[in-house]
Amino acid sequence: MKWFLTILLFSTTLAHSQELKLVASVPLVANHFIGIDAYDNTYFVKDMALRKEGPLGSFVFQDFQLGPLASVDIINPLNVVLFFEEANTVVFLDNRLNEIERINFNILPEFTNVGKVTNAGNNRLWLFNIDTQQLELFNYRSNRKTIVSQPFRGTVLEQASDFNYCYVLTDTSLYAFNVYGSILWKRPMEVATHVLQQDENLLLVTNGSLQWHPEGSSEPQAVYTPEINIKDLQLTVDFLYIYDGKKLHTFTLTQPKK
Repeated sequence: MKWFLTILLFSTTLAHSQELKLVASVPLVANHFIGIDAYDNTYFVKDMALRKEGPLGSFVFQDFQLGPLASVDIINPLNVVLFFEEANTVVFLDNRLNEIERINFNILPEFTNVGKVTNAGNNRLWLFNIDTQQLELFNYRSNRKTIVSQPFRGTVLEQASDFNYCYVLTDTSLYAFNVYGSILWKRPMEVATHVLQQDENLLLVTNGSLQWHPEGSSEPQAVYTPEINIKDLQLTVDFLYIYDGKKLHTFTLTQPKK
């Protein structure tokens, strides 16, 4: 789904705001841009296949029997997590996109109807359980699940996480959880449609624009720039990547000089 947004460059007049600077725009032919890892490899989906291009070469993974890819988590490039919602299956890949193993949630001793999956590290996954409407931590070595949240009210739109935190965006609120299964906070968020996360910094797509939510602050900061047709985004510690369906644009994020 394409997002038609007006993005704002971080204003230097805002305290503790950040500055965005366009540093590169390169062509990319893809159905979806996934992201760029710490080793400068680019991941994208084309023709229902996950593709990886970088210093070590080009690699492809595809399994048409599983249906379309619902999500790809590249937080650990040595253990890439693919989620196929139609098949209710997760596939783990190595750094050359060779399959390591897969989990079919339909045949586990405790069936789980999964809607969202992200990597939690230490042989665990953050799972959104469609039937219970709850966030769970699943250890795929022991097959043990830990229920993290109460049932969410409203529709769960997105899930973003790392090895320490998981953020769940619904059509009414944004929730933050830690890896110990505790809720950290809940904020009203009725107009947001997408959430990106880097450590405890958040970038939200809301009301046709981007909002920056820095760590330790509940006050969002607007971001302004010329109109860009946004198809996919990725936020890292140094860069914001925006894919418009034809080109991949790279912005640097730097603290303004005082």
